[in-house]
Amino acid sequence: MSVSSSSAVSIAAPQAASPAPAAGRGKRVLPGFHLSLGFTIFYLALIVLIPLSAIFLKTFTLTWEGFVEAVTSPRVMASYRLTFGASLIAALLNVFFGGIVAWVLVRYRFPGKRIVDALVDLPFALPTAVAGIALTTLYSQNGWIGSLLAKIDIKVAFTPLGVLVALTFIGLPFVVRTVQPVLEDAERELEEAAASLGANRWQTFSYVIFPTVLPALLTGFALSFARAAGEYGSVVFIAGNMPMVSEITPLFIVTKLEQYDYAGATAIAMAMLIVSFILLLAINLLQAWTRKRGRAERV
Repeated sequence: MSVSSSSAVSIAAPQAASPAPAAGRGKRVLPGFHLSLGFTIFYLALIVLIPLSAIFLKTFTLTWEGFVEAVTSPRVMASYRLTFGASLIAALLNVFFGGIVAWVLVRYRFPGKRIVDALVDLPFALPTAVAGIALTTLYSQNGWIGSLLAKIDIKVAFTPLGVLVALTFIGLPFVVRTVQPVLEDAERELEEAAASLGANRWQTFSYVIFPTVLPALLTGFALSFARAAGEYGSVVFIAGNMPMVSEITPLFIVTKLEQYDYAGATAIAMAMLIVSFILLLAINLLQAWTRKRGRAERV
């Protein structure tokens, strides 16, 4: 009896010592990875890559001299300066004020909070042409806001300032909706710990809150800038569309298309695409570096 027991123990021991194979080792959580990846690449190629490649192919029908002339004419350069300059300023304004709006919506309770939260998404739902007409009506010299600004000699509608107002309007939700969930998930215990250690409000914001929301702010900035750079509907009404003054690049592209200058239109579009891609790539690299630095500091 004792022999059989020891034999059972000796037989069971190696079996217990050998580790059980990990469940699902070598398998992915979602099945059909190769099929899903193939469908993803096909869909992105159909929706994104093929249309973009058509821009390049049509532009390549121009000679080098024709391409340079199309993308560097004085009128086009003026539209570049207005479009990218106003988009940059609008994105910066949205980062500042959109961050404040997100902070108020997350950290405070007040009557009408749900209404304010819903109003943030209004530029998403509102047709861009309707937004442009509404802004033009408000900021014209006979409008509610424009008539007040006219008393201090500030003209908004049909000027570059009107372009900035429209681009700020359509870009605000991108920053708010990007920063808002980050603030909701932020650990308030860290703020309380900083306060208990003697940090004032500015130090708590600089060393605890701001590093947490910085990647989200950069993402919101990139989204707002990209949206503003390609905006057409809400800007074309309030801009005035005066050549060399308030003419945006998307409108200039439409003008080229109406003149059946398809190669010239795609050349300008390709120049905008390259510049926007470089700026977004730089922002994404900065965002990745910020996240990496934040993880290193936490470790």
